[in-house]
Amino acid sequence: MNINLKIAIAESSAIIRSGLEAQLRKLTGFHFQIVEIDNSERLYEAIRLNKPEILIISPAMMRGEALHQLREDTGNLSMKCMALLYTLTDKNQLRYYDEQISIYDTPEELKQKLEQFCQQETEDDKEDEEQQLLSVREKEIVVCVVKGMTNREIADLLYLSTHTIITHRRNIARKLQIHSASGLTVYAIVNKLVELSDIGKL
Repeated sequence: MNINLKIAIAESSAIIRSGLEAQLRKLTGFHFQIVEIDNSERLYEAIRLNKPEILIISPAMMRGEALHQLREDTGNLSMKCMALLYTLTDKNQLRYYDEQISIYDTPEELKQKLEQFCQQETEDDKEDEEQQLLSVREKEIVVCVVKGMTNREIADLLYLSTHTIITHRRNIARKLQIHSASGLTVYAIVNKLVELSDIGKL
């Protein structure tokens, strides 16, 4: 099954743009929708209209520190940015990019970098899903924590071992990325696990 990717290539040289596009279309396992951007004046409009998942851009067209602003201004915060290198480039500028490719990269190297991008995106999506999904038991434990109960008290209430409660709490912290009782209190209120009016009684 092919991986569908929308890619924007921002480069002033038509030869380099077309050469890169030709290499991309030869890669097996991918189906690309490619947008070419030939100058910096068109960059913002093209990104805003096409919302590419990956921007391959020559550092000569935009300084690295401006990439975050580009994402914000075009409403494409999740866009990955790859530096397209064919001349010496300031290493300090390259730190703003998610990845870099060279015109001397082999097709296999290019494919590997794209696959890594897609794998990372899948893992990020999985993390987002995990953060939304607490089991019924985990929700019960969140409520107990918000009430100020100790692990031992929660274990006695739910007829579980203290070790099991600790494991559940670790999973909750990992899923929600919340590591404090106050943070869990806010989460519990927002997700209607407890009522705001009940907080003063807890």
